[in-house]
Amino acid sequence: MAFDKELVKGTLPLLVLQLVAEGDTYGYELIKAIQDRTDGAFTFAEGTLYPVLHGLERDRLVSSYWDASGGARRRKYYQITPGGRTALASRASEWSAFASAVGRIVGGESRGRA
Repeated sequence: MAFDKELVKGTLPLLVLQLVAEGDTYGYELIKAIQDRTDGAFTFAEGTLYPVLHGLERDRLVSSYWDASGGARRRKYYQITPGGRTALASRASEWSAFASAVGRIVGGESRGRA
């Protein structure tokens, strides 16, 4: 199923923060992890991911460093900052509340009507 790009766009920073919190990683590895862990439901091009990473870095939620220890090619790795961990917890909580609220309407959960 293809998802509305605006829906996905709003959740990408949360997904990236979660994956970076699990361990330092580089861009292509993030793209593959998102694709693999969503069974292909979410696929992103580098042109979609890197602006998100740069925004998170600008906001000091992640930091980056260069490493060439995996071979001749240097890679830019991203790691979560303490502020990023705080933001991740907040965004994850917000996402859970949002998904639950939408589910109560769209998912058919009913409450007593006035």
